[in-house]
Amino acid sequence: MFKFVSNSEVDTLNFAKNLAKQLHTGDTIVLCGELGAGKTKFTEGILTHFNLQNEISSPTFTIINEYTSSDINIYHFDVYRLNSVDEFYAIGGEEYFSKGICIIEWGELIEDALPKDYIKITFNKDSSNENVRILNIDFIGDSKLDLCLGKE
Repeated sequence: MFKFVSNSEVDTLNFAKNLAKQLHTGDTIVLCGELGAGKTKFTEGILTHFNLQNEISSPTFTIINEYTSSDINIYHFDVYRLNSVDEFYAIGGEEYFSKGICIIEWGELIEDALPKDYIKITFNKDSSNENVRILNIDFIGDSKLDLCLGKE
């Protein structure tokens, strides 16, 4: 496990941009944490790396937003409103894993449908400072990303 302390939204954006430099088609990132913890801001950082920052919107009511840069597809899921993993399968969610980079908010709700290799990032608010987030990063399976975090 790796731990990153974000002191601001800018820190969260930069962390995500640095991670995005290492992402490829087939990579999946699962984002966990309470409402307002920074999951969508993190996704904005990834999209910024691919020059898609003006495209972001929360997929809360659509389940998935699809973004295409010149060289990669990014699929941003929000599975909070799904009642079961069966609904994820019903929309063909698992078919996206090999088509691009998948970012799944509330992915712990569909754990049985996730690929065997993924990165799980859990966002925790700091009770003493409303701007601070503690991000706990777990590599599930054989995820091989070499995190060069904290570096531009």
